[in-house]
Amino acid sequence: MILIIIVVILIVFFASGIRIVRPTHEMVIETLGKYTKTATQGFNWLIPLVQSGTYVNMTEQMNDTKKQTVITKDNLNASVDAVVYYKIRDSKDSLYNVDNHKIQIGSLTRTTLRNVVGNMSFSEANSQRDTINQKVEEVLTKETRSYGLDILRVELQTVEAPEDVQDAMNEVVMAERKKLSAKDFANAKEIEAEGQKRAEIQKAEGIKMSRILEAEGKAEAIKLENEAAEKYFIGNAQILKKLEVTNDSLKNNSKIIVPQGCELINVIGELAGTPININKGKNKE
Repeated sequence: MILIIIVVILIVFFASGIRIVRPTHEMVIETLGKYTKTATQGFNWLIPLVQSGTYVNMTEQMNDTKKQTVITKDNLNASVDAVVYYKIRDSKDSLYNVDNHKIQIGSLTRTTLRNVVGNMSFSEANSQRDTINQKVEEVLTKETRSYGLDILRVELQTVEAPEDVQDAMNEVVMAERKKLSAKDFANAKEIEAEGQKRAEIQKAEGIKMSRILEAEGKAEAIKLENEAAEKYFIGNAQILKKLEVTNDSLKNNSKIIVPQGCELINVIGELAGTPININKGKNKE
């Protein structure tokens, strides 16, 4: 029985000293309150009642600061908050150089935000978020150097003005949008009017050109007629005019009554090469 009890005690003693460290952590081991070493992933055994170990998370961590009110340079109350991403670089320093790095980072972030945003107007703080992130990150990196961690990035989440200020800003934005819309509408109308003007000008030029061409055509026709009259009807201008009138009348199916012995009929007969016999005492259609 004594042997069994001793074996059980040894097993319990050995089992109580077993420590398994995951790949995402490190373990700081102390012997009687004094730092001994830093254990990495895998199996580790500590002397019970003599040694102790503290796990330290080595993965990327996030610290979400609480929203706070900051007075900007133009005396507006702005509500701001940010998120800080960091990673433990040295597990030993993160335990021994700072009491609680999460609380410390949160407090330092709030203080830095007040200083940075307080030196800017509200419009600057709202539009220059990248600048704020960069400045806060620089300060945190410098101040937390001894904490055994690395500041990865800072993200400013919100910059909110009081409700009345937000309403005023929204009205300004809406007025600006209406102004731009009215300007675009006026430009569109101006372009449309210019297009109509050009179309009317082109239409007028087309009408003008067609009339010019028509006049030129008539002039050319008159010229050709005169040339033909001079060539083929020299001295017979009156006879040619009579033939034109007769031709137009016949073309329109008009009826004419010519007295017997009329000179025009004789002319038609002579030009056509056919003698015209007209009975005396009668009229001919």
